[in-house]
Amino acid sequence: MQQNLRQDGGTSLTAGRDVHQSTVVEAPAPDRPVVTHGLPPDIVSFTGREYELEQLLAAAAPGRVVNIYTVDGMPGIGKTALVTHAAHRLTERFPDGQFFHNLHAHTPGQTPADPVDVLAVLLTELGIDPRNLPATLEGRSALWRDRLTDKRALLVLDDAAGHAQIAPLLPSNPGCLTLVTSRARLIALDGAHPLSLDPLEPGAAADLFTRLAHRTPIGGEKDAVDEAVRLCGYLPLAITLLAGRLCHRRKWPIAEFTVEFAAAQDRLGEFDGSGDRAIYTAFTLSYQDLTSGQQLLFRRIGMHPGPDIDTYAAAALNNTSLPETRHSLEALFTHHLLEETAPNRYQPHDLLRAYARTLTADTDPADDRAQALARLLDYYLHTAQTADRRLRITPRHDPPPTPAPVASPPLATWADALRWMRIERANLFACLDAPAPDRATRSIHLTEAMASFLRREGPWPQAATLHQHAAGTAYHQRDRQSLANALHDLGVTRRLTDDYKEAYAVLQRARDLYQDLGDRLGQANALNELGVVRYLTDDYVEASAYLRRGRDLYQDLGDRLGQANALNELGAVCRLTCDYVQASDLQQRARDLYQDLGDRLGQANALNELGVVRYLMGTYTQASDLLQQARNLYWDIGDRLGQACTLNRLGVVRYLMGDYAEASDLLQQAQDLYQGLGSPLGQANTLNRLGVVRYLTGDYEGASALVEQALCLCREVGSRLGQASTLNELGVVRRLTGDYEEASDLLEQARGLYRSLGDRLGQANALHRLGVVRRLTGHHVEASDLLQRARTLYQDLGSPLGEAEVMNSLGTLLAECGKAREGRARHQRALQLARGIHNPLEEARALEGSARCLVRTGDRAAAVRELRQAVDIYRRIGAAGTSSAAEYLARL
Repeated sequence: MQQNLRQDGGTSLTAGRDVHQSTVVEAPAPDRPVVTHGLPPDIVSFTGREYELEQLLAAAAPGRVVNIYTVDGMPGIGKTALVTHAAHRLTERFPDGQFFHNLHAHTPGQTPADPVDVLAVLLTELGIDPRNLPATLEGRSALWRDRLTDKRALLVLDDAAGHAQIAPLLPSNPGCLTLVTSRARLIALDGAHPLSLDPLEPGAAADLFTRLAHRTPIGGEKDAVDEAVRLCGYLPLAITLLAGRLCHRRKWPIAEFTVEFAAAQDRLGEFDGSGDRAIYTAFTLSYQDLTSGQQLLFRRIGMHPGPDIDTYAAAALNNTSLPETRHSLEALFTHHLLEETAPNRYQPHDLLRAYARTLTADTDPADDRAQALARLLDYYLHTAQTADRRLRITPRHDPPPTPAPVASPPLATWADALRWMRIERANLFACLDAPAPDRATRSIHLTEAMASFLRREGPWPQAATLHQHAAGTAYHQRDRQSLANALHDLGVTRRLTDDYKEAYAVLQRARDLYQDLGDRLGQANALNELGVVRYLTDDYVEASAYLRRGRDLYQDLGDRLGQANALNELGAVCRLTCDYVQASDLQQRARDLYQDLGDRLGQANALNELGVVRYLMGTYTQASDLLQQARNLYWDIGDRLGQACTLNRLGVVRYLMGDYAEASDLLQQAQDLYQGLGSPLGQANTLNRLGVVRYLTGDYEGASALVEQALCLCREVGSRLGQASTLNELGVVRRLTGDYEEASDLLEQARGLYRSLGDRLGQANALHRLGVVRRLTGHHVEASDLLQRARTLYQDLGSPLGEAEVMNSLGTLLAECGKAREGRARHQRALQLARGIHNPLEEARALEGSARCLVRTGDRAAAVRELRQAVDIYRRIGAAGTSSAAEYLARL
C-alpha cells in the first residue's frame, strides 16, 4: 500500500501499484489579478458642494484622527456623486488602493449586500485565491484588516443599510480612510464623522440644470431656470431628470418648459419621462424601511398644510402619545424622510411631501384623512386661543371652547405665548385655508385668536386682509358676535395702518353690533378704540368723550385692564392738548393699575407716554430713564410696535441732549421696525426726526430728502398733524439753505394746520421759526412780534426748551437792532434755561450769541471766553454751527 498526495495537501491509500512509488504534483494556480484602483468614473457634471468636498478632502490630511466619514442624506441628494468625486481627488494620497463597493441598501430588485460576500470581493481584488478565503465573516474580516496593515488605502462603501453591514468591512489601519454613504444617519457607527447633505444651493442647482440641459440661458431665461430648480426642491436627482427632458426637447424655450412643469398637477410624475419612475422608486425604497406606524405618520405629515411640524402637532395629527410620536419622528429623521429645522421641529422636502400626499390618497380612507386633519386644526386653534389669552391688550370674552388635543405645549407666560405664535405663524396662516368641513367657523375663530399677536407683530396690511375675510365669513354665517369681534379687530388694524376714515367707520359698526348684542365689554372696547382714532385725526374733544364713555363702562364692569387702557389713552389726549400735568397724572394712574394687574405691556405703554411728557417739559434725564425702562420691557416681552415707538422717542431725547450719532442709530432702528410692521405714519415720524438730526449736523441735502419723504407719507395717510410737523421741519431746512421765500410759505402752512388742530406747541414752534425768517429778511418789527407771541405760548405750556430757543432768537434780533446789552440779557436767560434742561445746542447758541453781544459792547476778552466755551460744545456734539463759531473766534 502506498500514499498518494491529494490536491488539497492530504494523503490517500491506493492498492494495486506495487512496481513503482510515484508522486503526482498539481500544476500551480495562475496568479490572480490584483485590482487596487476600483473607483467608478468621476462625475463630469459635479457641481457645488464646495464646503462638503473640502470636509472630505481634509479627512486625508496628515495627522487626522478620524478614519471614517459617513455621508448621509435623502434619496437623490447626491451622496454617491460627492464621495466619488472626492475619492478621485484623493487617489494620490492613497497609493495602495482605492476600493469602491455598492452595498445595495436601496437598489431596486436587489437585497442589501451581505458583508461576508462583500469581503470575498474585496479580498479577491487584493489577489487572494477564492479557494483560500476563510469561511466565516469573522475570518474574512480579520484577513481583510491584515492585508491592509501598513497600507494607505481608500475604501468607499456606497448605499449602506446600517452599522451591522458596515462594521466588518472597516479597516483598522490608521493609514486607511473609509467613506460611507447612506440614506440613514449611522448613529451607532463609533468613531465616524457624520456629514449630512442638504439640497443644493440655488446657484449651484441652476448651474447643474443648464450644464445637463446643454442650454445657455440669457435674459429672462435665467429666471425660468431658477424657477425650474426651485420646483425641483434643489434636489440633484430631480434636476438631472428634468434637465434631461429639456435636453431632448431642443425646440422648447426654457421659459415655456418651466411653465408647463409648474402647472403639472402630478409633479412627481413629470420626472418619469423615461418610464423608470426614478424618484418615486427611490422614495419608496426608503419608505419601505419604516415600520407600519412610522409609515402612517409619514403619510399623514403629507397632509399638513404648513411648512413644518413639531412633536405636539404631529401627535395631534397621528392621535398618538408624545413619546410614541417622538420615536416615530426620530425614525423618519434618521432615514432622511424628514429634516430637523430646529429642535423638535421637522420638515419634509417638497418632493417627499408630494410623495407622502400621493401615498395617503392611495392608501388611507377619506374619513381617516378627514379626522386626522380635523385633529390637527383643532390643535392649532386650541393652542392659539391659549396663547391669545396671554397676549391680549384689550379685554374680551373667550370664544367657544375647542376640543383639547392629545398634548399641547405649556404656555405659562407672555413670552411662551409670543414665542409659540412667532414659530407657528406660517402654520397658522396655512390652517386658515385648509380644506375641512367646518373650515368657515374654524377660520373665523383662528383669525380672532391671532388678533392680539398680529396687532403687535404685523405686517398690518396682511392682518387687515385676514380680519376683513373673517368679517365677511362671519356675516355669511350669520354669526353676529364673531362679526362684531372681526370688525373690532379690523378697525384696530385699519387704525394701525393709518387708514383712519375706514377705521372709524368699521369701529362704529362694531360698537353698534355690540350694543344690539348687549355686549357691554365689546362696547367699551370699541369706544376706547374710537377715542384713539379721533385723537389721531386731531379731534381731541370727541376723542376725550369716547374715551371717558369707555372708561365708565369698564368701571361699571369692574374691568381694571380696560380702565387702565382708557386712562393711558386719555393721558395721550392731554399731552397732545399740551396739558402736561393732567397727562402725567392720568398716565401714572394707568401705570399703577397695570402694575397691580401684573401687565408688563401696559406698564411699558404708560412709561412710554410718561417719558414723552417729561421731555416736552424739558426734563431729559427723567425722560431718558422712563423711555429706557419702557424699551427694556418691550424688548423682554417682544413687542415690536412698542420698541419702535420708544426707539423713536429715545432718538428725540438723544438729539435734544446733543448725542446726534446715537440719535441717528436709534431712529434708524425704529424706522426698520415700522417698515416691517407696515406703519407708514410711524415711518414718516421717524424720517422727519432723522431729517432733524441731518440738519443739526449740517447735512441739509440729506435732511431735505428725508423730510420730503416723510411729508409724502403723511399726505398719503391723511395725517394733518404729521403734515404740520414735516412742513415745519422742511421750513427750517429751506431757511438754512437760504431759500427764505419757500421757508416762509412752508412755515405758514404748518402754522395754519397747527391752528386748525388746536396744537399750541406746534403753533409756538411755527411762530418762532417764522420770526427767525422775518429777521433774516430784514422785517425786524414783524420778527419781534412773532417771537414774542411764541415766547408767551412756550411759557404758558411750560416748555423750557421752546423758551430757550426763542430767547436766543430774540437776543440775536435785539443785537442786530443795536440793542446788544438787551440782547445779551436774552441770551443769558436762554443759557440759564438750556443748562437747566441739559440741552447743549441751545447752551452753545446762548454762549455764542452772548459773545457776539459782548463784542458789540467792546468787551472782547469776555467775548473770547464765552465763544471758546460755545465752540467746545459745538465740537463735542458735532453741531452744524461749529465752523462759523470757530471762524469768528479765530478773528477775535
